[in-house]
This record gives sequence, structure tokens and C-alpha cells, in this order.
Amino acid sequence: MSTATTEYDAPRAHRHDDEAGDRAERRLFDGDTGRFGLPLRQALVRLLRGPYLDGAADPRLWQLVLDRRADIGAYVAEIFLVLSIDADRKIAMLVPVDVEAPHTTAIAPRKPLKREETLLALRLRLLLDRHAGTGTDPVISRAGAREILEEHSRPGAVDDKRLEELTDASLARLAALKLVLPTELEDEYRVSGALALALPFDTVEEIPAYLAALERAAGDPVLGLGDADADTTEEEL
Repeated sequence: MSTATTEYDAPRAHRHDDEAGDRAERRLFDGDTGRFGLPLRQALVRLLRGPYLDGAADPRLWQLVLDRRADIGAYVAEIFLVLSIDADRKIAMLVPVDVEAPHTTAIAPRKPLKREETLLALRLRLLLDRHAGTGTDPVISRAGAREILEEHSRPGAVDDKRLEELTDASLARLAALKLVLPTELEDEYRVSGALALALPFDTVEEIPAYLAALERAAGDPVLGLGDADADTTEEEL
């Protein structure tokens, strides 16, 4: 049997050689079998590390995520995550999905926000929506955050010292998640647009009812938003 390459087979063989060459160019380490180039792999690492990608701060990376969103979505779906994109606010983040099957917990388990952290985050979510379209970034001061927590505190439940501690702890947690960002002014924070994805609601009108339900709750953590490395030594409120 002849092993000569026919005219029909030649383009196919050429394509095979090209694909092998492309794979060799993408190889970054011994044993590398990945099919993505370095920039896309770097984008995936940024998304997996989280908590989100800010397109306004990194326009080139943002454009890459938009251009390759199908590839990214297919990749992270393998580990029970979906790519969520807010094009208006230029925020991208990976969101765990719930699958009713054993061993399907998301790769980065999230520690729920505590009661005061949730209250503050929800109020800032309202503030974010009220500023939509104004061209300005909503900000919150430490004093403003304290007023919010005082407004939602149960009568006699906390004294002034405890309220100060809760204010600092709540702001620190939201800052660690980059849901609030420091400004040039001391004790003032910019509210990140990532809150719109982190705390999704069909309409902002749902939030006051959620706040009211939270105030009536016994105190269990209610929002599965957080980071796996968060401090777990404090009592959950």
C-alpha cells in the first residue's frame, strides 16, 4: 500500500503541523498540555483568585475577558463556576453554582457574611443603585457606616464600644472582599460596582424587605459571600 501523501491529504497534514506548532508555542513548562495562551491563563488566574476583576482598572484584561468569555465560561463550568459580567460597571467575577450531587462544592468555599456585614453591604447596594447614571462614585465614611449599623441594631443589644468594633470589623471585611475601596481621605471608602454582582437582586425594591427580614432573624449568617481565608474565630452573629 502506498504511503504517499495525496493532494487531498496535504492540506490536512499541513493543518496538523500548524496545530502542533501552535501547541509548542503555547507550552510554558515541561508537560504543559494547556490549550490557552499566556494572557488568557493569566486572566483565569485573576478571576479564580477573585474576588472580582475590575475592567476600569485594567482595560486590556477586561477586553480579553469579553473577547474570550465563551472559552472562560466553558473552562470554569468544569469546576461548577459561572462567569458573571456586568458590562455597564465593567465588573467580572466567578460565581459558584448549586448542584444537587455529592462532591460538587465550589472550588473556593465562601464563608457567609455576618449579620452586621450583611446589613452594611445591603445598604451600600442600595446606595450604589441610587448613584447609577450620575457619573459619580458612591462613598461611605466610617461615621456613615456606624450610623447604618446603629440604625439596624436591636435596642440594648450593643453598647457604644461594641458598635465601634462592629463598624470597624464590617468595613474591614467588605474592604478585604474589595466591595468597598479606600480613598485618599481617611476613613472614607468608595463603594465598588462589584456589589451589584455580589448581591444580585431583580429589583432594588426587594432590598428593604430583605433588610427587614434580616432584622427579625435570629442572627444566622444569611449571605454566602466571602473569602475562604476569612477569620473564623469570632462568634457568628
